[in-house]
Amino acid sequence: MNFELETREVAEAAASKWWLFLLSGIAWLIFALIVFQGSYQTVYAVSILFGIVAIAAGVTEFASLPLWTTGWKIVHGLLGALYLVAGIWALAHPHNAFATLAALMGLFLLFKGIYDIMVSFIAKDQLEIWWLQLVLGILEIFLAFWVSGSFRRSVILLVAYVGIIALSRGITDIFVAFKLRGLKKDLATGAPALQ
Repeated sequence: MNFELETREVAEAAASKWWLFLLSGIAWLIFALIVFQGSYQTVYAVSILFGIVAIAAGVTEFASLPLWTTGWKIVHGLLGALYLVAGIWALAHPHNAFATLAALMGLFLLFKGIYDIMVSFIAKDQLEIWWLQLVLGILEIFLAFWVSGSFRRSVILLVAYVGIIALSRGITDIFVAFKLRGLKKDLATGAPALQ
């Protein structure tokens, strides 16, 4: 009974903040459009791009903290702090950040792909677009092996990957916003909070 009450409280808190996900999704889509239109020929542009994305991801993690239970708040808080530190470092040392990012691209993609595949199956019953994260995870693992031997491919993929992540994050956040808005209406009419 206590778990059900806590679950309903978390659902109500998340549902009341649906518009944050909508704004976040729109911002991610605008950013993805900018990424795909830009010219990234310099080391500094790629590093600055990464720094901005990492800082935006850190701010997003901190903004979502009220939506999580205590254990997940700690995880998302640590993740947000790591994003912020990485983003600030990339902006302060763009040349070093670029070389490090390109070298770590394959390893990052491998772990991110495994994570996205696991989360997609966990979220299968809650989200209709769970398959989007599954496809993204499979693509990330494929790309990890493709770029692992070439610095040039890593650089090109780094820019493309940032744009793809921003695009998928924007779509997902907008979808979640409307799911939460529907949940808010259900909670107001007395319908069951979670199905």
